Amino acid sequence: MRIMNKPGYYGQWGGAFIPEILYETFRELNAAFAKCRADKAFWQEYVELMSTYSCRPTPLTHAENLSRHFGGAQIFIKREDLNHTGAHKANNVMGQGLLVKRMGKTRVIAETGAGQHGVATATMAAKFGFACTIYMGEEDVQRQRPNVFWMEKLGATVVPVTSGSRTLKDAINEAFRDWVANMDDTHYVMGTVCGPHPFPAMVAWFQSIIGIEARKQIMQYFGKLPAQVYACVGGGSNAMGIFQGFLDDREVELIGVEAGGKGIESKQHAARLASQDASPGVAQGYKTMFLQDSDGQMCDTHSVAAGLDYIGVSPILSDLWEQGRVRFESATDAEVMAALDLTIKQEGIIPALESAHAFVHAFKEAGQLRKDQAIIINQSGRGDKDIFTIAHAFDDPSWKAFIREKGKQYAAD
Repeated sequence: MRIMNKPGYYGQWGGAFIPEILYETFRELNAAFAKCRADKAFWQEYVELMSTYSCRPTPLTHAENLSRHFGGAQIFIKREDLNHTGAHKANNVMGQGLLVKRMGKTRVIAETGAGQHGVATATMAAKFGFACTIYMGEEDVQRQRPNVFWMEKLGATVVPVTSGSRTLKDAINEAFRDWVANMDDTHYVMGTVCGPHPFPAMVAWFQSIIGIEARKQIMQYFGKLPAQVYACVGGGSNAMGIFQGFLDDREVELIGVEAGGKGIESKQHAARLASQDASPGVAQGYKTMFLQDSDGQMCDTHSVAAGLDYIGVSPILSDLWEQGRVRFESATDAEVMAALDLTIKQEGIIPALESAHAFVHAFKEAGQLRKDQAIIINQSGRGDKDIFTIAHAFDDPSWKAFIREKGKQYAAD
């Protein structure tokens, strides 16, 4: 990824469009991050923490059954679902937790869509002894209730956001409002490679551990680099994590898969770079491609996966897209459910709905490659968090009966 002379820009994208009141806070954050990044001992402390508290290095699983099923490339799955808290989000939040300790802050706040970042942040806060508040769109609170339960049990205050579309973009807005009012003792744990500088660089750095491991593992297990690497893209943190391991290998094609929702033509989607519906804009502190109307008002988005239901995309990914280094595709809700079903039945692995978007296009293209070639799918999270959404989408009668019975029991209590 390229960085222009102007700090925080990737090509024409990025920057730090922040209110004057946050200037000193960002100056302090930039200085602290630069100091940590230059300190080899900090990275060693981070890797040690992730190896003892999470599950690093996460495995690279050869999906032999799926490989045979499609009859083409050997399919490998990078198992970020096996991280503590069930997703790649732990990589970023534990790194930022170490940074917060060095900065002497005592409270953390975060936004979350799918809830995995919220659970990871609440977990980090519990471990390090920080007060914690999580902002979550009211719609996402309803469809990710299990994650809300765990956030609260971990000691976090979960604030449902009722403004706007009541999803991720609105949660980010509320988190920034909180930060402005409490910046002296509070750090905002941004969950993805978006927002004002230095957040994209910071989150990408902590998530790069995925790509570092994946590159080493594929060379060890397969003996050569993969032909293609796939990752789902909401804000883009899991994608940037694995892509960084292969950015300099021009022979490796990088594919980001966005939320096609009910279809691009329906306008009910969250595909920014894989559609013609996004345009350059500045919002939430940075410049990137946003789903917005001709007046610059942000559009409503839709995805079966709460974590991909976002109006913008990482400025780093916008630059890589503009350079032609990363190809972007989209997957519809229906395609996602089919890929999820196949993966469960073929491999006994349950991807999160977000991750299943990457599986869709890997499955479409695996058969076009030779058997002596490999592809890697980044499984950013596990699907147990999506049990209510998945069961509803599969229209499972036994699940419906279970829910009705439980509802009767709770009503009786």
